[in-house]
Amino acid sequence: MKSHKLDEDDVRVRPGKKKSRPRTKDRPSFSNIFFGSVSTVDRGRFTVNPEGDTSILYAVKARELGRKGLVVGDRVAMVGDPNGGIDHQVRIVRREIRSTELRRTADDDDPQERVIVANADLLGVVVAAANPEPRIGFIDRAIVAALDAAVTPFLVVTKSDLKDPSALVNIYQELAIPIFIVDSGLAPDQLKEFVKGHTSVLLGHSGVGKSTLINELAPDAHRITGAVNDLTGKGKHTSTSVIAFPLPKANGIVIDTPGIRSFGLAHVSKETIIDSYPDLVLYTENCPRACSHNEPDCALEGVTDPIVLERVESMRNLLAGNSSIGVL
Repeated sequence: MKSHKLDEDDVRVRPGKKKSRPRTKDRPSFSNIFFGSVSTVDRGRFTVNPEGDTSILYAVKARELGRKGLVVGDRVAMVGDPNGGIDHQVRIVRREIRSTELRRTADDDDPQERVIVANADLLGVVVAAANPEPRIGFIDRAIVAALDAAVTPFLVVTKSDLKDPSALVNIYQELAIPIFIVDSGLAPDQLKEFVKGHTSVLLGHSGVGKSTLINELAPDAHRITGAVNDLTGKGKHTSTSVIAFPLPKANGIVIDTPGIRSFGLAHVSKETIIDSYPDLVLYTENCPRACSHNEPDCALEGVTDPIVLERVESMRNLLAGNSSIGVL
């Protein structure tokens, strides 16, 4: 067999996978990063408020962020042109460590936690004195979720011009949480001062005046307001997604949330639930050891005060995992 000199025409290459680009250990330095806070999330697209600025940037996640999810309130590092406008999206390359995570589950039996908002330090539970009537169960669930997340809760009672809110206030005044009364949609100066310098998230049923309150605190928000249905006693959802608004004169952020259909607490321990009822501690001192607070020997069985009884029933519902109490 004669040998001959081979050239490129004599070489056969088996078809196979395309070769990927050679890997390198050198990663981008991102020396030109700047920071901001996520204000909305929509199917992989984000709007971000740059730090120290009320403008809005449009952003996407960079590969370097990996599988880390982003929620409203997240502080992020970005690269790109901060002055590029909507046609020049910036890239989010890093999510900073969260100081708090406000979480919920779909119901009390759902093991899957969902982070609603990150880095909030205040949670305002917004209820109406009437139209619609306040729901004690939801208020208590929101307070428990706030305390579990190390977020300070406060209560805002709207529509005080329709009904005297004293009865509702009496239930919660023993908890030592701030309570603000709103008359005709006008936020009191004490509330405006209270949220200064903070990231506040507002939760509430549809129709309680939450959007009106947002417009009072952040005039540039322009939230759509709605009315309550006379037949069902429920309001129409005017907020469809979580969105953050900067408070230009208050150096803070207020976060609006849509009406949540259920507020499960499957992620919260029973110990945390009990600790969220400090007004009942005095009554439980004589409970038997390892008392479930829902048995014949429980010291709470001797309670006769109507207000305290309402609090006892609320705590027992949460301990029993009664998810219907949190439905909006």
